[in-house]
Amino acid sequence: MAPGADHEGYSFGEPVGATTVVVVGAGPSGLMLACNLARFGIDVVVLDDRPDKTSTGKADGMQPKTIETFKQMRLAEPLLKNAARVYDISFWQSTADEPLRRTGRQTHYPEHLVGASDPYILLAHQGMIEEILIDDMEARDVFVTRNARFSSCSMTGIGQLEVFYEDLSTNTMKTIRAEYLVGCDGARSKVRTFIPDAELEGEMTNASWGVLDGVIDTDFPDLWSKVAVRTHTAGSILWIPRERNMTRLYVELSATDGERVDRAKATAEYVMQRAKEAMHPFQLDWKTVEWFGNYVVGQRVAKHFMNPDARIFIAGDAGHCHSALAAQGANTSMHDSFNLAWKLNLVIRGLAKPSLLFTYEEERRKIANDLIRFDVEHCKAFEQGEEALANNFNENIRFISGVGAEYSAGKLNRASDDLSTPLQPGELQLPANVTRYVDANPVDIQLDIPLLGQFRIYLFVPDVPLSSNFLNTLCEVMAELNAREKISTGEQQSYAKKPRGLIPADEFFSPHRYTAVSDVFTYAMVTQSARTDFEIADLPRLLQDSRWTLYLDTNATEKWFGKLRKEQVGIAIVRPDGYCGSIGTWQQWEAHDASRWIEQYFGFIL
Repeated sequence: MAPGADHEGYSFGEPVGATTVVVVGAGPSGLMLACNLARFGIDVVVLDDRPDKTSTGKADGMQPKTIETFKQMRLAEPLLKNAARVYDISFWQSTADEPLRRTGRQTHYPEHLVGASDPYILLAHQGMIEEILIDDMEARDVFVTRNARFSSCSMTGIGQLEVFYEDLSTNTMKTIRAEYLVGCDGARSKVRTFIPDAELEGEMTNASWGVLDGVIDTDFPDLWSKVAVRTHTAGSILWIPRERNMTRLYVELSATDGERVDRAKATAEYVMQRAKEAMHPFQLDWKTVEWFGNYVVGQRVAKHFMNPDARIFIAGDAGHCHSALAAQGANTSMHDSFNLAWKLNLVIRGLAKPSLLFTYEEERRKIANDLIRFDVEHCKAFEQGEEALANNFNENIRFISGVGAEYSAGKLNRASDDLSTPLQPGELQLPANVTRYVDANPVDIQLDIPLLGQFRIYLFVPDVPLSSNFLNTLCEVMAELNAREKISTGEQQSYAKKPRGLIPADEFFSPHRYTAVSDVFTYAMVTQSARTDFEIADLPRLLQDSRWTLYLDTNATEKWFGKLRKEQVGIAIVRPDGYCGSIGTWQQWEAHDASRWIEQYFGFIL
């Protein structure tokens, strides 16, 4: 599209410059992407048509996996301090014969079904999440360009994109050149229209819900639990405790005949009155109302998440729409971006093949379709009452938590037909406890290594002295592979030219500890040997240089591999986003086989 083709009335200034990635939309998805790219050292510009960040309302629930992600980014502390936590859910129901009463209560994320290290939902309005990501970006000199409405894009003759946007403050059209464009601009995404055959597919329902955030005055006894209410006369309500003594109420507005409620009638006052009717005989009044919203449930997924040239992408609500009842929107959206960020980093640096980017659509569209299938059943269960809803939670609770969002087998997730381990390729690494050898600190294996855009190669060695020959051979072969494929040279040049976006605060986790061997790989060893059984100097040079990722096992081997015999060695390749890429076990004499297995895995990527 030529600039100005459908922009009458606007004046065009000179191009405002060039960047590597343009992100459209500064909601959770866009900010998660931009924040990670800034940390990786990739030039990024964020465009948003709003004058400021979200101040109230919108998405509010962070699932256990998202909490873990913020912990991995070292950004969770303000949310953990200020947000509300929900550990349980109670069920209430009224019938024609019985008034509203509690019919059940259960733990939201049971250990035996989920196994999350943070078994609760964290509740805070969307602006609090945005602020944390924005502050981190701005510390790295990346700022959101406000009052900037994306208009169009076109490909130049030199293989770059020209991105056109309206500067709403000056009524001018501006241009910026980029290599990649990512639309995180919501369900009505304009970026999506520049991806061929990418329209949303699925259903728009008549289910309509009003949403109120405020401080409530009530004698309802379960105010500080998550509560699912089903009434025989006034529909359903979902109660969610919130930060600053607030409560969020999702109030069903669909008419009894199934027709959609006229949006003009769906005012805050109407929603309050309907909620009061549903909660009778309990008192229900609002001291304050901070935010009101109304939405109609749609369950749709875009046919494509990227264009055929892997230059234009969409993430978040631009790619999938669903109900808000299970707190999936912002979580799934941020993990779209989390998936894309590390892949863009490696491809932009020339360290990975461009084909790596095509796995983004394969993986995240699969999750989006899983989400829609769950959401359809979840909405039905909400209408059917406690038993159906409780069963739906139990059947899908791992997926709801984010822990069970799993990718299919493929080139990035290589399964072995003859190996059965608790941790499988395409699954998130399982939380487990280990002790760092170098300083005797007990740590969580899934949190200890910071997110630096690296793959992690974990060697599980039950007996270090017994496995010394295996380790020496494997590490020699890996060092030769690095040199032969010029991986080390390429990464050194890339990060010398475009260093990570580190700030003084990052020095507290000392990133150089994890890049001593490689900027692409972190090697780690987990052993059941006692600390007195070996010295760091006894290990191969590669592991000596990885001394901060030498761990004494507490329960990691059992959680990831089940049981490993003393004469075996297990290896798990974990992707930069925390998913298991491949996992295997070898006998003491099979070090060359293990190194070939590692080489074959990375042959597709690097």
